[in-house]
Amino acid sequence: MSRKLKIDTGGTKFGPYSPGITSGDHIWLSGQVDVDSGDDIESQTRGTLTKIDDLLAASNSSKADLVKVTILMEDIDYYSKINEIYGEWLGDTIPPARAAYSPAKLPLGALVEIVCEAVRNSGDYRTDLPAELEEALI
Repeated sequence: MSRKLKIDTGGTKFGPYSPGITSGDHIWLSGQVDVDSGDDIESQTRGTLTKIDDLLAASNSSKADLVKVTILMEDIDYYSKINEIYGEWLGDTIPPARAAYSPAKLPLGALVEIVCEAVRNSGDYRTDLPAELEEALI
């Protein structure tokens, strides 16, 4: 049976929650914000994605293992800029399922908050399959 383990890189927490939890190979990251990196959407998005990289690394995982991402933005007009930065950050990984929307307000005056779910080692690409099966999996 899997045990629930806390993922924490030592950053400031703003309430009674864990930055991340893992059980078996399943990883859940709480909503991440980065208001310290700047007051514009580009700085906060990049800073938030760096925090996600750090938390995934602390759980022996990476963005390649992401299966679901939810992006909350203070203003829906930020959608294009966030998409641009997020797409660059994903690189050549298989993009996870995703939802994006604008709530009434985000905590701490943040412009963006990102929630993630990953499955450890799910992003590994198998090269031992016949080519026609590899293409079917993409």
